[in-house]
Order: sequence, then structure tokens, then C-alpha cells
Amino acid sequence: MPNFGSRGHNNPRLTSTAKKSECFLKAGSTVLNHSSLPKASTAEPDLLSLSFRSIFSGKKSMGKGPGLYTDIGKKARDLLYKDYQGDHKFTLTTYTANGVAITSTGTKKGELLLADVSTQLKNKNITTDVKVDTNSKVFTTVTVDEPAPGLKAIFSFVVPDQRSGKVELQYQHEYAGISTSIGLTANPLVNFSGVVGNNCVSAGTDLSFDTASGNLTKLNAGLNFIHSDLIASLTLNDKGDTLNASYYHIVSPLTNTAVGAELTHSFSSNENTLTIGTQHALDPLTTVKARVNNYGRASALLQHEWRPKSLFTISGEVDTRAIEKSAKIGLAVALKP
Repeated sequence: MPNFGSRGHNNPRLTSTAKKSECFLKAGSTVLNHSSLPKASTAEPDLLSLSFRSIFSGKKSMGKGPGLYTDIGKKARDLLYKDYQGDHKFTLTTYTANGVAITSTGTKKGELLLADVSTQLKNKNITTDVKVDTNSKVFTTVTVDEPAPGLKAIFSFVVPDQRSGKVELQYQHEYAGISTSIGLTANPLVNFSGVVGNNCVSAGTDLSFDTASGNLTKLNAGLNFIHSDLIASLTLNDKGDTLNASYYHIVSPLTNTAVGAELTHSFSSNENTLTIGTQHALDPLTTVKARVNNYGRASALLQHEWRPKSLFTISGEVDTRAIEKSAKIGLAVALKP
């Protein structure tokens, strides 16, 4: 366990600040008053800011409020499943003189080798992403951030699939988050998701309607509860057939220590799946994660940021009920300048 000195959990100023915290979370992010915490010495890295950057990395949603439907249970899903893999993956990102990002990715799945090259161009509030894969498919996404306050517009299509065109609009308000999309075909698939609430409690629904058949192809509902350092979520999926409950708890922001659990029950098969996991920062640049489910599958992961934005990740999975079988080992290297 790293020694964090006077900034540990016995610090009265930190304890006082934590007690005063209410629902400062946005889509699962905990916010403490950094200015009230003791300052790091010049000879010591600011472990608090680094750990918060590690825990809550990623793009922030537009504005304040409950976020989008996809944010319900996201922190628990990321803890339990993100970065775990059994393949070998290499990613290299470079930047041109005019700011265009070029990312090359290669993935080895067994005897199969997959690769793709993607480019990203940003011009003011417009971001254009183009990706070409080994199947000669070209994926294009154009995102317009905030053409109006709280609004995001996304246009995407795949060449040569003529039925892949889709337009999506996202709107986030202090008490609501809405996302709707429609396919650019004669009989499109229409998707709608909406969340109402605030930073503490929110409820929402996610549905898809097939205009060709006149049927609802997806009907989900969810509830999210956020308080201080914990997040609890409950979702009903697959038109009411699957019930999912998840829990995410921040044990120590200073050491990026968190625990999470997810329980899934299928009403049609009467099967239950329970997955529990945890994560902990060995130092500001190295994180370990572990998880296990009720079927005896145990996984572990080690991720190290050996230079800014460049990550080395190794993960493994073993079936404890068939220990004689070989463990699955995954390796990922991401390089960024």
C-alpha cells in the first residue's frame, strides 16, 4: 500500500470535506473540494489530482444533470468489464502538422489478424472520424458539438452499406437527458432514450421502433441513484425479461480504490449471474483490477501508463472450475505522442 502521508483517510480536513459532500456526481463522477485539501509538496506528485484523473477519465457530458440513458450503471460496467480482453491488441496514434490524428490498430484473435486505420479531424465544434478496416468498409462519423446549448448532432454511415446512414440528436438539460436517432432509409429504425431527474436520482427508458414491421424491437427502463461515493443502478432489459442490478462504491479516491458488483437475472431461463470486482492504484501510473463471477471465472488486469496517454495493459482469465485448462492472456499496447 503506498504511503500517502498526511493526505490519508485520517486527515480531519479530508474527512470534514467528505461529510459535507452531497450529490456532486455527474454520470458517476465524485467531486470533492480540492482547494480544501492539503497541498502536495513540490518534491511529491499530486496523488489526489492524479487519482481523480485516473478514476474519472473520459469526456464529461455536456452541462449538468442526469446524463443520458447509457450513463445508467456505466461506472460499474467500466469497473467490471473495461480493458479486460483475451486478445493481443496494438494501437499507435500519430498527429500531422495540421492536427489530424491518425490511429492504426491491429488485433490478433486466435489465428485471425484484424486491422484498421482511423483518422480524426477537428474544426471548431465539428469532429470528423473516418475508419477503414480489413473488410474494406469505411466508417464515417461527423459530430457537431453544441450547435445550440446542450445539443449534440451526430451523423454516421458505412460504405458500401447503403442502409447504414443514421442521424442522432442528443440533448442534455439540468433535469433531463434525451437521445434520439433515425435511420436514413425508406423504413427506418427509430431509437429513443430519455432520462429525467438530477445528479442524485434519475429514471429513464430506452426503446427502438421498427417502422417496417410496426413493432417495438427494444424496450428497456432504468433507475439510477447517486450519493457521495456510491452509485446504485437498476435496469429492466429485453422487454422485461432481464433484470440487472449494479453497485459501484469508491473506497478511497486517493488510491483509486473502488469495488463494484452486478447481478443479472433472466426470468425466461431463471438463471442468475453475479460478478464482483475491484480496482486499486499501486501508484499514480499503475492500476490493478480483479473480478470473479458465480461461474468460477476469475480475471485480473494490470495497466501501466508508462508515458502520458500511452498504456500497457495485460489481463488474464482462468476457469477455477476447470483449472487444468490454459488461462486466457490478453495484451494491449497503446502508444500516443
